[in-house]
Parts: sequence; structure tokens; C-alpha cells
Amino acid sequence: MLYNGIFEWVHQLIPPLPPNIYTQSPAPSLSQVVVTPCAACKILRQRCGEKCILAPYFPPTGPLKFTTAHRVFGASNITKMLQELPESQRVDAVSNMVYEANSRIRDPVYGCAGTIYQLQKQVTDLQAQLAKSHAEIISMQCQQAHFVGPLCMEMKQHSQYQQQQQQPTTTPMSLTSSLSSLQLQQDVDDFMMSNTVTTQIQQQ
Repeated sequence: MLYNGIFEWVHQLIPPLPPNIYTQSPAPSLSQVVVTPCAACKILRQRCGEKCILAPYFPPTGPLKFTTAHRVFGASNITKMLQELPESQRVDAVSNMVYEANSRIRDPVYGCAGTIYQLQKQVTDLQAQLAKSHAEIISMQCQQAHFVGPLCMEMKQHSQYQQQQQQPTTTPMSLTSSLSSLQLQQDVDDFMMSNTVTTQIQQQ
């Protein structure tokens, strides 16, 4: 009785611990796991499963991408086109569909064909401008050659004329003739001098 009274007294002082305080909480069931649906399933308001064919190409962070494609092609056509293609080509197919959808929204009549036509026209215009620039360069080169050619000939002739003017006026033949004339005059003078001396001696 004494022990029972002490146990009741302690039990009153210390309240009992709540049950399962040291036990771990049970793991959440699969129904409690929240899976973020892809942008396509979120917009279509349908369940996004593990094998959703649209999930890899329309992530939840980019809903505008699917909205644009869905507006032009429709969800069923997008799904059908992806199912008919191998996985290696689906990324490019989605990019082309989104680009075509944006082009159709901007230009409902021609779509991306209008953009391609404008780009081709720009290329043609640039090629025409380039050909015109090449023709102008060739024309300027011809004009330069037409004026520079005679100018070079004139400069060459002027240089030759200056070289001729700088050469001595006495040619070798004229120099030889002058030397011969001087030698002949010296001989004549010597002969006359000898005759004069002989005559003076005879007179004496």
C-alpha cells in the first residue's frame, strides 16, 4: 500500500509522456507525393504521368512555349507528331513547331514562308549591292590605269632627257679631233721655229 501511494504521488507530479514520442513518423504514401505536372498537362488540366510524352519538351517553367504551339496545332496533333518521330528528332520537331506557331501568329497567311521570303529578298539585295561595288572598283582601277600609264611614260621620257642633258657635250670623236688639231698646230709651230733659227744662222 505504501508503494502504491508513492507511485500515485509521483505519477501526479510527473505527467505521463505522450505516446510514440521516440517513434519515427510513418513514410508518406504514394498518394501524398506531389508531382509537378508539365506545362502541357497543366494547361490541359490533365494528370501528368511518368510516361507523359510532352513532359520532356514542355517543362513547367515554360508554359508559353506550349501555349503558342497548342494555339496553332492543337495538343492532339502535337502528341501525334511526336509519337510518329524517333526520340532523337523530337527536340528539333518541337522547336520547329513553336517557331512555326509564332510565325503563324504574326503572319496568319504565310507563316514562316513569309519570313523565309523576306530573308531571301535581303540576300538578293545584298548580292546585287556587292556586285555593283565590285563593278565600281573595277571601273576605278581601269580609270587609274588609263591615267597612270601615260603619266609613267612621260616621267620616264623626262628622266631620260635629264640624263642626256647631264652627259658631257664633247663626244669621244670630237675630243680626238681636237687633240689632233692641237698636235698639228704644235708641229707647225715647231717647224716654223726651226726654219727661223736656220735662216738666222745662215745670214750670220
